[in-house]
Amino acid sequence: MSFDPVFTFGTIAAAALIGLGVSHAIDEMSSQPQGPGAVSELVTLPPGSFDHARPGEFLRDDHPAPAPVVREIIDTPLEIMKFQVTASEYDRCVSDGACKPADSRLAGNVPVTGVSFNDAQAYANWLSAKTGEAWRLPTDVEWAYAAGERFRADIEGGEGDPADPARRWLTQYRNEKALGRKPDPEPRPRGSFGLNSKGIADTAGNVWEWTSTCYAHATISSDGIASSISNCGVHVVEGFHRTYMSNFIRDGKSGGCAVGTPPDNLGFRLVRDRGSFVQALRRLGLT
Repeated sequence: MSFDPVFTFGTIAAAALIGLGVSHAIDEMSSQPQGPGAVSELVTLPPGSFDHARPGEFLRDDHPAPAPVVREIIDTPLEIMKFQVTASEYDRCVSDGACKPADSRLAGNVPVTGVSFNDAQAYANWLSAKTGEAWRLPTDVEWAYAAGERFRADIEGGEGDPADPARRWLTQYRNEKALGRKPDPEPRPRGSFGLNSKGIADTAGNVWEWTSTCYAHATISSDGIASSISNCGVHVVEGFHRTYMSNFIRDGKSGGCAVGTPPDNLGFRLVRDRGSFVQALRRLGLT
């Protein structure tokens, strides 16, 4: 399902602006999600910056290399769901005919799992249409910023050795084993993995989360990234560690994982994009 942000936001804005004033209307519309598909809790993170290992595959002199670390900037407040989308929330989208049923048979107050990137996108579109707000998957950078101290990038194996390619693979295996992760296939009720320092729940638990960032294959030169090719048929998935999945994969254990033990479960949480609402008002000449 698709939606027209100009029409939807314009209609809502026109009603909200009556007797309120433009700036107050924007604050009122942003304070609480609206409509029958709305979620109950958001966390608003202030702008900031942090060092971040870029996602993707990186080559130097035609051999695997560690991901470059860059300074990333979040320049506007980030409104992100405190919890992952639950099975009961997702089921409302299914009931409306906008989402395919999840593979998981669990219901209620547990994260929805057994969903692909395409499923998560469909839910974001449905929720946007239901609420008149812009909802989307977070980027890899946004997810990492929200995850804070619980973020863990790709499992690295150091520089590739052309004389012994297996050396890097073994290093990756040892690095993952040192993390002490144990299989944990059953999704748990939301909040089971607690809050991080930013008030976001269940990051890096046993549900990996889809992001909107495409997989990238890049070549590194002495001056930085020399070239990069994006493959948007594969997206970055974040959780106990970062990995990559084809868009149609619903069960991480079935394949698509770049490095390490496959994810226990695939789910997602969304960002509310206030910027899209404000931009729509500006296009209508209302602010």
